[in-house]
Amino acid sequence: MECPHLEENVKISRLPMRTENTPPQFCCSVCKTNKNPWVCLGCGIVNCGRYVNAHAKQHHEEQPQHAVCMDCNSYATFCYNCDEFVTNDTQSGNVEKVRKCIQTVVSAQNHIRDKNRRRGSTESSENNIPSRKKIKTEDGKSLKPRSSGLRNLGNTCFMNAVLQSLSNIQQFCGYIKQLPSLEDKMCKVKKVNPTRKFKDGDAILLVEELRKTLVALWQGSKAAISPESLFSVIWKVVPRFRGYQQQDAHEFMRYLLDRLHTELLTLLPYPNSNSPYIGPKGKSTIVTAIFGGLLQNEVNCLICGMESKKHDPFLDLSLDIPVQFASKSQKPKDGEPVCSVADCLSSFTDIEELEESELYMCSNCKKRQRSTKKFWIRRLPNVLCLHIKRFRWNTCFRVKLETFVDFPLRGLDMSRYVLNNLHETRGSYSGSNEYDLAAVIVHHGSGAGSGHYTAYAIHEGRWYHFNDSTVTACEEETVAKCKAYILFYVRRELKIPEFLNVDSTGQDL
Repeated sequence: MECPHLEENVKISRLPMRTENTPPQFCCSVCKTNKNPWVCLGCGIVNCGRYVNAHAKQHHEEQPQHAVCMDCNSYATFCYNCDEFVTNDTQSGNVEKVRKCIQTVVSAQNHIRDKNRRRGSTESSENNIPSRKKIKTEDGKSLKPRSSGLRNLGNTCFMNAVLQSLSNIQQFCGYIKQLPSLEDKMCKVKKVNPTRKFKDGDAILLVEELRKTLVALWQGSKAAISPESLFSVIWKVVPRFRGYQQQDAHEFMRYLLDRLHTELLTLLPYPNSNSPYIGPKGKSTIVTAIFGGLLQNEVNCLICGMESKKHDPFLDLSLDIPVQFASKSQKPKDGEPVCSVADCLSSFTDIEELEESELYMCSNCKKRQRSTKKFWIRRLPNVLCLHIKRFRWNTCFRVKLETFVDFPLRGLDMSRYVLNNLHETRGSYSGSNEYDLAAVIVHHGSGAGSGHYTAYAIHEGRWYHFNDSTVTACEEETVAKCKAYILFYVRRELKIPEFLNVDSTGQDL
């Protein structure tokens, strides 16, 4: 949103001068944490943001005229008077000056930290610069983080949340990580297929940069890594994501998976090659083998009863929040009905009559007739991705539905939504119809083009919260209370193709 409070609340154009006692890291002036630091654009004081102890908000409550802050990780501007992240803040010269100043300081800090790490220096921990160390849970126990955080490159939290979620999908991440380097593969493909016309973007391999990023994430040698190379490739292959404006995490995930699928199809199969790392035979890839399912769309003419069936592949299901729950913005009180994932799935698969603008061309009546449609899931995927449609168009702009949607952390039973309640015993995709939650992406804020994305994911039985550079252990209750945007469920009793038999470390099972 465009904030009307910038002019009267933004008073500084640069960060205050540092003193000898000022740590070389942005730290909260109250609790001294360096997690999610926010700079007040009214006075320059640094406090922790809304995702930690919210001392920045406390500062605003004590001094209401100090309403605008900047996140030192994402460089996003937040206004407490609007209670929203700000878009189009570049019109304010002072905001841009502060942003560039913070970027310069962060860049210098990263350089010092990397330099000290290469030298084996302990200076980083002594000066409160983030290092690879144990994190504490709410009960005070220490845990070693399983993966690194991802630095925000400027409103890239949408990408970070998706990458962290996919990195915790064991079969997907394990397969991508154990791929050999693919940098020279495109040249080989061009020689094998000299008649094929290649576009400029075909010479760039997103899968290779994703492989490097996932490997770096799980090396565990850094508190946070910078996905600059991957983001640069994304700019080139998907032009709509160029720039530093906030993007939709679901749209990004779909573009990412589609591009990976296309690249892997292009790279395989090689003549006289039995390499299991390049991909399976046919038109299946790691993307469709993990996330791919099949819908059956049934349309019935209400005049003659003619039935038409169509099969549509899917990588995720976009679920509407039922109308009766759409207006609720808070979790219902005891005794009140709660919207659940089951309600959203039932709404998706229920029979509905098509609108007048969508009249069905009946092959029997030879004209457009009133009709009904119904979706069945004909084949369930190994990883079921559910997208909760929280953004809807209202005249000329999109609004967000803040409805709390209850979702199970384990034991999501999809049997009732599968055609004839079949358990898909054919081929290599047989398995249970029950799913357990592996990751969830959350959108914080009320604007479709603003706000902030974080992710929760489970690894070795422990839940973690991924907030850009910060990785924090958390409890199941915290995950269950979040307002989910994208849910990733892993199927129990997987039976998948042999080429997918790798674990999250990239080793054969």
